[in-house]
Amino acid sequence: GFSRHLVEILSRHGVAFSSFDVFSDEEVRQGLKSFSNWPTYPQLYVKGELVGGLDIVKELEASGELDTICPKVQKLEDRLKSLINKAPVMLFMKGSKQVTGMGLT
Repeated sequence: GFSRHLVEILSRHGVAFSSFDVFSDEEVRQGLKSFSNWPTYPQLYVKGELVGGLDIVKELEASGELDTICPKVQKLEDRLKSLINKAPVMLFMKGSKQVTGMGLT
């Protein structure tokens, strides 16, 4: 349906997102419609602001604007570069340095 299509669009564009199943909480399902003044689902929010539903997202995708407003999943190479430069000396290890003995290998 519409939600699946929206998930496909976001995934295709590498958008980092979370979701909430409105069927799991009727109060949220009805309350969000009033809160957002948007009567249908799915509803996409970016940084706490309503973007719209599937039709709006399709328009944003067609115009190229979707890529500018949605945060992307960070590529592994970029994550690794960020991690190895987090401190002047970085140790990658199994376990936590706060744990003495147990859990370290």
